[in-house]
Amino acid sequence: MFDFLKKLLGDEQAENSETMSLELACASLLIEVSKSDYKQEPAEVEKIHHLLIQHFHLSDDDIDNFMARAHRQNQDSTSLYPFTRYINDNCNNEEKFRLVKALWEVAAEDGEIDKYEEHLIRKIADLIYLPHRDFIRAKLQVCSSLDSDQSQ
Repeated sequence: MFDFLKKLLGDEQAENSETMSLELACASLLIEVSKSDYKQEPAEVEKIHHLLIQHFHLSDDDIDNFMARAHRQNQDSTSLYPFTRYINDNCNNEEKFRLVKALWEVAAEDGEIDKYEEHLIRKIADLIYLPHRDFIRAKLQVCSSLDSDQSQ
């Protein structure tokens, strides 16, 4: 009955929760990490595009509309809860690991991982109940490829 009243009164948050998808939840978290150091680099946005196309098989034509939708969803949210809740309800540990690895990839895209980016990724990993060893494994996989790219 409460959901019915929200819909009747036009509660946008109830409407947004109905349209949540795995793609939107992941995109919103990726966007949040890209903004966490207070400077969203174009390379980070491009990395998010690439990751969404790669993991969710979105077409190049659809990616701009999808990213605009994800930005709106991210801006309308007051917490990480709707996104992490959706991830917890719909993903296994391997999928959660791939998400956290993607978060590290976005954070590392500008050549350095800021303390605010690391803090947010750690918080997300905790909220989705990813074991700490997997959090560290994801970070090491991304950072080791970052180190080898910089040495070449």
